[in-house]
Amino acid sequence: MAQGLVIAGTHSGCGKTTITLGLLAALKKKGLKVQSFKAGPDFIDSGLHRIITGRPSRNLDIRMCGEDYVRDCFYKHSMDADISIVEGVMGMYDGEFSTANLAGQLNLPVILVVDAYGMAESAGAVVKGFMEFTHSPIHPFTHSPLKGVIFNRVASESHYLRLKESVRDVAVMGYLPRDLNFEISHRHLGLTVAEENPLTDKNIQRLANAMLEHVDVDAIITLTGELVNRLIGESEKRHFLPHSPVHPFTHSPRIAVAYDKAFCFYYEDNFDLLKDAGAEIITFSPLSDSEIPDGVDAVYIGGGYPELYTEGLSKNKAMLDSIKGLADSGRPVYAECGGLMYLSQGIYDFDGNLFKMAGIFPFETQMKRGRPHLGYRDITIKDDCIIGKKGDKLRGHEFHYSEIKPLAISYQLSAITNCYALNNDKGGADIQDEGYRFRNTLASYIHVHFGSNPDIANNFINFTREY
Repeated sequence: MAQGLVIAGTHSGCGKTTITLGLLAALKKKGLKVQSFKAGPDFIDSGLHRIITGRPSRNLDIRMCGEDYVRDCFYKHSMDADISIVEGVMGMYDGEFSTANLAGQLNLPVILVVDAYGMAESAGAVVKGFMEFTHSPIHPFTHSPLKGVIFNRVASESHYLRLKESVRDVAVMGYLPRDLNFEISHRHLGLTVAEENPLTDKNIQRLANAMLEHVDVDAIITLTGELVNRLIGESEKRHFLPHSPVHPFTHSPRIAVAYDKAFCFYYEDNFDLLKDAGAEIITFSPLSDSEIPDGVDAVYIGGGYPELYTEGLSKNKAMLDSIKGLADSGRPVYAECGGLMYLSQGIYDFDGNLFKMAGIFPFETQMKRGRPHLGYRDITIKDDCIIGKKGDKLRGHEFHYSEIKPLAISYQLSAITNCYALNNDKGGADIQDEGYRFRNTLASYIHVHFGSNPDIANNFINFTREY
């Protein structure tokens, strides 16, 4: 029976990720098999979870994938774990598809993280407000899912006692001290990614020990066991994620996935769905390998931080030539965000320096300071392509600081076509269509979750086999 809880926060930056990582580390130290999840589209937190648990963390995004898929995903990957921990997104009630909404869909208890810096008895008022906000019309809960509180950045034991005594009607589970000296470095898209090894074993152990010393981890374990999920029987009947049936192919298409420090933003479910549809997944590094692996049928280049590794990517001309030769030959290539940048003529970094890239598309990309391009995207496929047929509806998420810088010759006059008609996350058609296609290469700034449409993985495989 699946057991778990949700770690929510009062706001972004209150310490959700630190508390989540600490709890994962403490539970592992107690000998439990832990499965982690991340609410929403974020890749980075999921990667940090994996460092500690040793298991892929899964994104639970109702906006992209719908309620049934999210419930199935949670139960499927929780069934062989002792306990599951879901890290929330933003503040607990923020947005239509909020952390509170997700907790309600999964019928899981919530522990609220409160940043105690510069606050004492006022913490009680904050917690009371979160307890009573369930009466809001956009959150139709009959009772509050909030079952516990953990304080972050507490100055001392006496500070903690003042905080604890101010809270009524919900259990205070403990705190993390202000002087813990645990921090993960940040950059323009958020925290440092797991592939750059931002968490040392020493830091993980320090965090685990702090959780075990200052937080009642046993009470948290007990809390997860108190609620038996009413949906588990229904999910078992659905056999979990029945979106991409296995096909009896005589040949399993081999998909080469770019995976290294420069390209590491992928939804783990996308790989699972491709495998379920009959694919064999292998990985390669655009930074360190000299060419695409032999015998592959298609290439998948996800997002990441190519702008941080422009020099290394640009100097690896053998790999760039290998990618371009494959695309020129008509072999299928699918790229998202950082992958699109890699397939362009070149990348201008934040200082305006240009680094040559694969040159498949007749435009350059440039890094821009300021507000990022950010939000959910609804896609309607305009022409048959590797991930869909004309008229198909897909969903994804966009988050980047780069933009396309067209060359003197407009790509509209070249062999490039647009395969995507886009709506933004508010439903308005006020963003430019994209989904750039050259022969059988498709590139976009949008990270598509293959769980948003049950046919994406099958289309990918069938398209690959055809070409």
